[in-house]
Amino acid sequence: VQLQASGGGLVQPGGSLSLSCAASGSFFSINAMGWYRQAPGKQRELVAYITSGVSTNYADSVKGRFTISRDNAKNTVYLQMNSLKPEDTAVYYCNADLWRRGRRENYWGQGTLVTVSS
Repeated sequence: VQLQASGGGLVQPGGSLSLSCAASGSFFSINAMGWYRQAPGKQRELVAYITSGVSTNYADSVKGRFTISRDNAKNTVYLQMNSLKPEDTAVYYCNADLWRRGRRENYWGQGTLVTVSS
């Protein structure tokens, strides 16, 4: 199973970016998909996740600014980030909780860098 993330880059404060992450490989189904981030010198933290039933959960710091969504047919999760702040600068990692060979497994993408700076 591989998670391929894309969409990071440099953006000015107040700007927007969209991330996507596609899961590929052999698995039965995906439960939740999510995005985490890790800023320099800090621990990795949850940004948002979305379940197979499209329930969502967001970190307080991004509520109202970020929107997570998924396309089950494409096994892809998206993160629309608006009103970006310098403190959103981090490496963003996608995560998938899925069923594979009768077991529940968890996978991480390779990370994509988001830099918010003027």
